[in-house]
Amino acid sequence: MKIVILDGYTLNPGDLTWEGLQKLGELTVYDRTPQDKILERIGDAEIVYTNKTPLTRETLEQASQLKWIGVLATGYNVVDVEAAKEQGIPVANIPTYGTTAVAQMTIALLLEMCHHVWAHHEEVKRGAWTNCPDFCFWNYPLIELAGKTMGIIGFGRIGQAVGKIAQAFGMNVLAYDEYQNKMLETDSIKYAALDELLTQSDVISLHCPLFESTKGIINKDTIAKMKDGVMLINTSRGPLIVEEELAEALNSGKVAGAAVDVVSTEPIKMENPLITAKNIIITPHIAWAPKEARERLMNIATDNLEQFLAGHPVNVVNQ
Repeated sequence: MKIVILDGYTLNPGDLTWEGLQKLGELTVYDRTPQDKILERIGDAEIVYTNKTPLTRETLEQASQLKWIGVLATGYNVVDVEAAKEQGIPVANIPTYGTTAVAQMTIALLLEMCHHVWAHHEEVKRGAWTNCPDFCFWNYPLIELAGKTMGIIGFGRIGQAVGKIAQAFGMNVLAYDEYQNKMLETDSIKYAALDELLTQSDVISLHCPLFESTKGIINKDTIAKMKDGVMLINTSRGPLIVEEELAEALNSGKVAGAAVDVVSTEPIKMENPLITAKNIIITPHIAWAPKEARERLMNIATDNLEQFLAGHPVNVVNQ
């Protein structure tokens, strides 16, 4: 059985092993695959893994030997899942590997907005503290989170993990999700309608999937409903935000700060309006990438294929 990985570098730049998959078949790993090489590299493989390399209807119709597709990520919009279903090809994703890592990164971004740790560190190295007449100084507002409200849009595994950490800081949590599990509500975590969340939250964190219904959910109209001075975090999907409208809100001060690990086009284009916006932190899509999380991803990716070969497919997104 031939197994092809179209873009394995981001998962395994050399610090992990492909041994688990090598045991299951004849494995070929490409670091990256350009658009014009996708079909050629799939060839007569029965199993294909992709992370961000698109598998379109046209490609799937020509990959005649393909029996199963593994997505090396949670999001699977790079695959035409309906076309795959029509051809009887299951598509499996990795739904749970990054919960802890992404929640941790979300809070790291929040704390950086509250304390500006790196900026103050740089000021110290420049000599600003040495030359200060007082025993301390700060060049940015410092924010305490206790008693404030975090709004979480998308209250699945990651949203819930972020909510637990926010509670530990003494924050109240408002959660917006299409599917509500009332068992999760406590004195400090409540479900809310989107408009209530927007108007009541001091911090808003995005953890919803990218669907047509959520694309551009952060825009000039929803921003207008937010508190003046709100902080916004996105570790989910870039197109959830209308970037030029967020940039305008940052530059006007309506949004006091934003931190995004994802943008609409990745890698980011230098003409992206967020690049020059005020009070924003942009990180290069790294929330998912601690080694521990990537090891979990690799193990689940291997198990997904093992279960398919055993006749018990799991994590299939196009059943």
